[in-house]
Amino acid sequence: MAAAAAEGGARAQSGAGGRAGQLKSSGLRHGWTTGACATAATKAAYTALLTGEFPDPVVITLPKGQRPAFALAAERPAADGRPYAMAGVVKDAGDDPDVTHGALIRSTVRAGEPGAGVVFRAGPGVGTVTKAGLPLPVGEPAINPVPRQMIRDAVAEVAAEHGGSGDVVVEISVDHGAEIARSTWNPRLGILGGLSILGTTGIVVPYSCSAWIDSIRRGVDVARAAGRMHVAGCTGSTSEKVAVAVHGLPEDALLDMGDFAGAVLKYLKRHPVPRLTIAGGFAKLSKLAAGHLDLHSARSQVDKGYLAELARRGGAHEALAEAVAAANTGLEAVQLCGAAGVPLGDLVAEAARATALGVLLGSPVAVDVICIDRAGTVVGRAEPLGP
Repeated sequence: MAAAAAEGGARAQSGAGGRAGQLKSSGLRHGWTTGACATAATKAAYTALLTGEFPDPVVITLPKGQRPAFALAAERPAADGRPYAMAGVVKDAGDDPDVTHGALIRSTVRAGEPGAGVVFRAGPGVGTVTKAGLPLPVGEPAINPVPRQMIRDAVAEVAAEHGGSGDVVVEISVDHGAEIARSTWNPRLGILGGLSILGTTGIVVPYSCSAWIDSIRRGVDVARAAGRMHVAGCTGSTSEKVAVAVHGLPEDALLDMGDFAGAVLKYLKRHPVPRLTIAGGFAKLSKLAAGHLDLHSARSQVDKGYLAELARRGGAHEALAEAVAAANTGLEAVQLCGAAGVPLGDLVAEAARATALGVLLGSPVAVDVICIDRAGTVVGRAEPLGP
């Protein structure tokens, strides 16, 4: 590890590890999720509903405590008999080639029934859930759980500051969202009528670039220079939290892998660390299990026929295997198997570990795998195994 220490020593001494260190070393500009933009628009609109004035810029609190400010691109006060206020924010995705970059995300806020809290509605350009297997019930607006909580928190903050009840109806819309959604997987997933309002941290990290792959390599260098014997490659912030909770790893042992499993494995093959944990969403890791090293939806998809075959190996009867093959999402497949006592999550984790060990062949790296669902619940594990 001497060469790695020389190469990454300065970074290790400055503590430049983990997700923040990777983003800094990549030179890429981060952006904001649709969920963060919807939250900012909601906070501005509710403030205007209660006070008659729009805060511009409007500051929100993200899940990890950051306090970014957003400029308003559209305003409509509760005047001339209108019982609502509307504000809009243009999404800036930074250097990520996101299809929603530049989209105008609006929030229309009106008073709700006393005691109802925050009620969500899908406006024009925001989809509605029509199939099972997603983190929201059928019939709900496609506003994911973390953005919903961010919006609730913003509403509560405004209510406390300006004497409101916090009982509101929040309608999120996206200009031209139905058209943009045709370039996403939403129609196949049964999210109809528009886009999903997404995000778990509020921040868009630009993965789809060679610079991000280079940042993964720098993350490995930093971990090796710091003498870490165990690193974790995580597909996102939720799986990173799980890896930390399970293994107690420090920040400079965390690699923000995103979709680039192959980049992590190929670099560790040449620059080994004794142990690698791969942590990620079940659907993404099912792609790794099937042999894909690039987990981006544009370059690999969940193979539900493959999942059905794994389920059969795990003892699933034919009717269950057929249900897995016909499932709307990977999450639905693992839920179906879990209810029947078939350990599909463990089988996927073991197959993902086998793919990883195949890439690492000849390098002294032991691998374990943790599969999670969208809420961060562990749905599959494969214990450490060496090449």
